Amino acid sequence: MFFQPMVWVTILSFVVTLILILWRPRGINEAIPATVGAIFVLLSGSVSLKDLGVITETISGAAITIIATIVMAIVLESFGFFHWAAEKLAAKAKGSGIRLFWYVNLLCFLMTLFFNNDGSILITTPILVMLLNNMGLKNHQKIPYLLSGGLIATASSAPIGVSNIVNLIALKIVHMSLYMHTAMMFVPATLGLLFLVGLLFLRFYKVLPKTVPANVSGLTLPTYHPLKKEPLYVSDHQRSRFMRNVLLFVFAVRISLFVASFLAIPVSLMAVIGSLVLLAWRWWYLKIPPTDMLKKTPWYILVFAFSMYVIIYGLNNIGLTDWLIGFMRPLVSGSLHHASIMMGVLLSVLSNIFNNHPALMVGTLTLTHMGLDPVTLKVAYLANVIGSDMGSLLLPMGTLATLMWMHIIRKGKVRITWFEYLKITIIVIPPTVLFTLVILSHWVTWLFGGVLH
Repeated sequence: MFFQPMVWVTILSFVVTLILILWRPRGINEAIPATVGAIFVLLSGSVSLKDLGVITETISGAAITIIATIVMAIVLESFGFFHWAAEKLAAKAKGSGIRLFWYVNLLCFLMTLFFNNDGSILITTPILVMLLNNMGLKNHQKIPYLLSGGLIATASSAPIGVSNIVNLIALKIVHMSLYMHTAMMFVPATLGLLFLVGLLFLRFYKVLPKTVPANVSGLTLPTYHPLKKEPLYVSDHQRSRFMRNVLLFVFAVRISLFVASFLAIPVSLMAVIGSLVLLAWRWWYLKIPPTDMLKKTPWYILVFAFSMYVIIYGLNNIGLTDWLIGFMRPLVSGSLHHASIMMGVLLSVLSNIFNNHPALMVGTLTLTHMGLDPVTLKVAYLANVIGSDMGSLLLPMGTLATLMWMHIIRKGKVRITWFEYLKITIIVIPPTVLFTLVILSHWVTWLFGGVLH
């Protein structure tokens, strides 16, 4: 079978697609090479029309949930919410560069938790670049805030599966509810994030400025109605109250996703309802109709996710899963502790070589064919997520979010090379991944060991 044209076309499509996604010649959107690669896989015959139905059913809920979440983030951006948050962040720091470091990372963590990792990078990073530039910091003083914020924003998709489209797709593959994922993962992954930010703080402590400007100008907030010549807010207090109300609503929508999962209601349905209500609120408050979402929403995410899964499904159908089963079975045999560490390390390596999106899909598909008991399957899958969301940060090419982050900060005239990036991540990422994997196995054994069998 290995010498059949179908096999070679599928493998070549995967390799070329991956190279083009990471290279992005002339800034080409990653959905284009993924779509072309998927078309070649379909033409090769390794994915049938029947398989397309399975793929659509698998990714549809995840894609709708993520798009609805991104729509909410775009609406909040039109309210000036994120600029307001950065303004408050600078004020809370009270002139302390150390305090600013912790607030920046808290903002990035909450941004991913409330929305998603790509949205956190795309929206928060430019605002932080603007904030740091307005503070007049030197290049080497900006890097601790931007790099730690970027790492935390991306890694923060691990505690809850809804913050990352590939996590949501993988949840569907292993038939695991969002509620159960969070119950098993939130504590270990959050402790891992605290461990990571602690290591980053120790690493950056010497270069962090001890004082920063307390009052920062240049963060332009929409203070006037776009259609009327009247202020949006009578006072700063009124603006803050409005922003808090919006944040409380978003928090309520986020909670509703887990309630829906627990009650077996489609999570995507609640996400769509939340985004529609927020759009209606904006229409009433700012008189901006929701039609602008057609242009602002990154629909290419749907195309990218679907096309990548077609390619991965083709690799699965030509026997990649069968080969990986033989390789991975010894890794998950024995204790949960052993399964957690070995699978997490393996996915960290694969994510940094092939990017975390295909790595997690391949790893998850393989686990479902190994006939594992429920507890081992769940722990091995969650270890995959840790390797995919945290371990992938060792190299900039490990995640698309990190590549976007590097592009954004360079546009903001902040200089950082891959070598400078690696000098930090080589120290903080491996111990964080191992720490989180160990905590995961102990947490599941202690809290769920006797329940999930």
